[in-house]
Amino acid sequence: MDGQASANASRPVETGRVDLIGIAAAIATISIVGIGLSQTGPLFSLIMERQGLPDSVIGLSMATVGIAALAITPVMPRLAQRIGVARLMITTILITTLSFGLTYLMQNLFGWFLLRFVFGASLTGVFIISEYWINALAPEHRRGFIMGVYATFLSIGFASGPAILSVTGSVGPAPFVVVVILFLLSLFPVYLARRSAPDIAPDHKTSFWPFLFAVPLATGAVFIFGMSESASFAFLALYGTRLGLTEGLAVNLITMMALGGLIFLIPIGIIADRFDRRRVLLCCGIIGLIGALAFPTAARYPPALFAVIVVWGGIAAGLYTVGLTHLGSRFKGGDLASANAAFVFCYALGMLVGPMTVGAAMDVWDPHGFAWTVAFFYLLFTVLAVWRLSRPSETPRSA
Repeated sequence: MDGQASANASRPVETGRVDLIGIAAAIATISIVGIGLSQTGPLFSLIMERQGLPDSVIGLSMATVGIAALAITPVMPRLAQRIGVARLMITTILITTLSFGLTYLMQNLFGWFLLRFVFGASLTGVFIISEYWINALAPEHRRGFIMGVYATFLSIGFASGPAILSVTGSVGPAPFVVVVILFLLSLFPVYLARRSAPDIAPDHKTSFWPFLFAVPLATGAVFIFGMSESASFAFLALYGTRLGLTEGLAVNLITMMALGGLIFLIPIGIIADRFDRRRVLLCCGIIGLIGALAFPTAARYPPALFAVIVVWGGIAAGLYTVGLTHLGSRFKGGDLASANAAFVFCYALGMLVGPMTVGAAMDVWDPHGFAWTVAFFYLLFTVLAVWRLSRPSETPRSA
């Protein structure tokens, strides 16, 4: 009995240690997702513009990633259940690396889009698995803080991608080689933490469709975030060049957007642990709307534009952090895996809508179609948040 009691007493310490390793692995992989999304968006946009392709086709290239994400998301919980979370994570990282590297060698436009589709599907797999992994391990009383740390490292990835591109340039193999190496390096923390990966019970139903509307304010928030983020990756650098900035400065507009995440996401996560998350989401949406409306005026003064984008990017990214925090507090186990898939599905839907809508808008209103379209979508979210807050039956923590 004494030996059994001693073993039980030591188990919490061991679990805490394993959780820390698992959380670190999820954070490392989400940084790679950030690099993949933020570097490839402006890289491919600049390459395609040099080839003389219109903005609508450039937007379709970025939207291909969103289409791939929509296609792969419904099957990810079942794949994770059958293959195992850690094995699936390693597989998706390898496919992401291979498809991105081959894109440099592809000269055919159809083949280019096909590789973009594979890249988007596999990168989405990394996204879904890492989110489920960290949400399953995060303790409830610190969930907002941990999600803030998680999203901050995602922002580091977002900042790193354009920063790498500003150094390597968009011509030649250098931007591809550097990112391929970083993708491969992300395999090591996943392998080391493989034993702490949460699994899904074999008999759990993995359909994610019911979870799309279970927490509408959270899924609506991530849709708007995906829309504005992917549109920014595809067009913010082009927006900057058309405002008269050099290519290097224009690419760094995306870095400034990610820098805002580094500054604001952990404080937003802490606030989400202490206050009504619906109100925090509403505040993020309002600031996203005001920031987008300020772009045309701030564009006359580049330092002001950089400052606006830092604040706008950081606060608006709280839509993702707070939405994910709330999701983790509502669901557990296999339900959490399915809810995370629904969350990423809405993010992917935003990735699809954003570049195509903004690309078409910039063809009509060059260059400020970018700002007007993003502002319109933030307005829609603000209306949704006000409506949800006005519902008398809602409890303070629900969304």
